[in-house]
Order: sequence, then structure tokens, then C-alpha cells
Amino acid sequence: MKYELHPLGDSAVIINLDDKITEETHILVRNISIFLEEQPLPGMVEFVPAFTSVTVFYDPLNVLHESKEQKTKSPYELICHAIEQALTRIGAENEGETRTVEIPVCYGQELGPDLEFVAKHNNLTKEEVIDIHTEADYLVYMIGFAPGFPYLGGMSEKIAAPRKESPRLKIPEGSVGIAGSQTGIYPIETPGGWQLIGQTPLKLFDIKQDPPTLLRAGDKIRFHPISSEEFEKLKGEQG
Repeated sequence: MKYELHPLGDSAVIINLDDKITEETHILVRNISIFLEEQPLPGMVEFVPAFTSVTVFYDPLNVLHESKEQKTKSPYELICHAIEQALTRIGAENEGETRTVEIPVCYGQELGPDLEFVAKHNNLTKEEVIDIHTEADYLVYMIGFAPGFPYLGGMSEKIAAPRKESPRLKIPEGSVGIAGSQTGIYPIETPGGWQLIGQTPLKLFDIKQDPPTLLRAGDKIRFHPISSEEFEKLKGEQG
């Protein structure tokens, strides 16, 4: 496994695995995350997985306290050594289960006000945009930006579209959007500049649930179209 370690302030280390976003690098990020979840490093506070890296946050005093070499090495050196040792023990057995999650979406009209723009931008019909958007399997690379917001890979360049020049102040929960060559789902009401093509009735973030997020890194998701009647029915079932 190739990697580089870099300090982030005085209490974090970035494990940089690559500078390109690929599914292979994502698997490494997942494996490291699963290992750290199951076997936390001495002095570790938390870890944050991203597209091509994992950042380990640590308590310098706890790192020193739990080390036998505290008189000869700095907390940064000690945590780097612990990370290096951990990375040699990470293998296929640390790979997590891959789930496939179906996401129903009601496309267009008031739930997807920018569907027509995306279609015209790419010289397509609205139906062709929907067909292209629903024919792919998408990989959840990471969760971020807002609680439960999935960063997805796998969207066709045929339906890529620029962000809106003026972001909306409020985007409804469940809105499905496109920005550049990415598609995503807004889990909560929030400002945003993505082109909205539809909306899902599913709750992606629910503080009452454990875990509170419907999706997690490593999931595969697939969108499928539903009617406005089906949307209202499923929305009512979500509570």
C-alpha cells in the first residue's frame, strides 16, 4: 500500500493514499476506516475518511501517556509510527459489506425544477436525462457537507451541468441534484447551488435512527423513477 503521512495542525495526521479519485483508492480508504473503527490507535480521538485520504485526529498528551517512548519522540512521531504499524496489518479481511440501496425519485415538475435546464444544456429530452440518470450504479465515496449527504461517483458525462449562478437559499429535503459531473441527494433542507432534477421521499438523515444516516461510504445506490402519486404515498409512510 502506497501512502504519505502529513501533519494537519498539531493534533492530526493525514494518510494520503492518492491524488486521483478511483474505486481502488476508495476501497483502501474504507479498509483503513474499518480497521480504525475496530482497533482505535492509542491516543486517537476520531478519524475522518475522504475521497483519497483518511485524517486521524489525536490527543498529543494521551499519545505521550500511552507510549513507552515518550521521552525520545514527539506525539506526532509516535502517532505516525502507530499508523505505519496499523497499515501493515490491514488486509482483505477489513473490507466492509457492500450494500445496494434503491432510491425512488419523482423527476421534474415542482420537485425537479431544473430538469429542463439539464436537458437543454446537453441537447437531450427530459425523458433521456431521466433514463441516463437511472441506468447507472453509483458508488457512495463519502458522507459530508451536510449530515447524510452522499458524494457519489458514476454519473454519465452526458447529463453533466454547471452549478446555478445564484444558489438557492433553501433546497427541500430529499432533492436530487446535479453539479458538474456529480449527482447527489440533499438529506436536509439547506442552501445549495446544484441543478435540481427530482426528489426522493426517503429520509437520508433521521436523528431518531441508529445510525442516523441511511447511506454510508461504500454503498452502491441506484435511482428509479416514481410517479407523483407514489411519491406522496411513500412520503406519508416515512412520517
